[in-house]
Amino acid sequence: MFFRQLEYLVTLARERHFARAAQRCHVSQPALSMAIRHLEEELGVTIVQRGHRFLGFTPEGERILAWARHSLAALSGLRQEASAAQTHLTGLLRVGAVPTAAGVMALLTGVLREAHPDLAYGIQSLSSNEILRRISEYELDLGLMYLDDVDAVGYRVLPLYREHYMLLAAATAPEAELDVVRWKDLAQLPLCLLTPNMQNRQIVNSAFRRESVTPYVVVETDSMSALLAHVRHAGLYSVAPRSLLDVSGPPPGLVMRPLEPAFTRSVGLIALAQEPPAPLPAAAMAIAASLDLASRLTADADG
Repeated sequence: MFFRQLEYLVTLARERHFARAAQRCHVSQPALSMAIRHLEEELGVTIVQRGHRFLGFTPEGERILAWARHSLAALSGLRQEASAAQTHLTGLLRVGAVPTAAGVMALLTGVLREAHPDLAYGIQSLSSNEILRRISEYELDLGLMYLDDVDAVGYRVLPLYREHYMLLAAATAPEAELDVVRWKDLAQLPLCLLTPNMQNRQIVNSAFRRESVTPYVVVETDSMSALLAHVRHAGLYSVAPRSLLDVSGPPPGLVMRPLEPAFTRSVGLIALAQEPPAPLPAAAMAIAASLDLASRLTADADG
């Protein structure tokens, strides 16, 4: 029962709502509330601030919440270790990927499935900050994200490839006929870009600053599918990673053209540094390290 109480507590912290937390845990709201009260009685402290609704955690509760996350992660690692001792891994590998690199995860998943056919995968498209937060709070096992500006203290980091940025245009656009496009020429084009809170947008902004370009941004979105649709149907342009081309081919009705001067950023895997390492992310990183994704994704980056 103790670990179930901890699971209820961590879920309540994530949902910030008793009814939604109970639904996530597949129990009734009274059962979840009573289990947390019993935990408070066992530990002799008040963990949750209560009113007519969830009000947050007490200072003591916040410290207990951190231990609850750590304890559940340790239990998950124990189960994974037991699975590994049986010659193959089972369980759920939880991965967060930045939207522009989510497709690259399929290259790793395919190889992982051959080595560990009983693994299941939960892959979410998230911002870099959200990936780091969820890894640190044991809600994710692994992140696939940009690495250049990451503070790697407390994490295991595995660079995989360098992303090249390209002009994305409709196949009918005049720029589709060009071999290369210069960054300064983008100042004249109506752009659809990801929202400023997303790391890809921050990287693109840094490229514009480097080239002293003021972009003409018409649409901002946090959805890659919306971005692609606006470029194809709304007469807009965008700046996108070449891996969109390498992983699944040119999106229908769109073309990518190299941008000069070249602008690249490192992409790779990140996991929490812990001893012993959790078996699932450790296995994924070991297999990823054996793949030559850099050659596959960037060997012909100049088109």
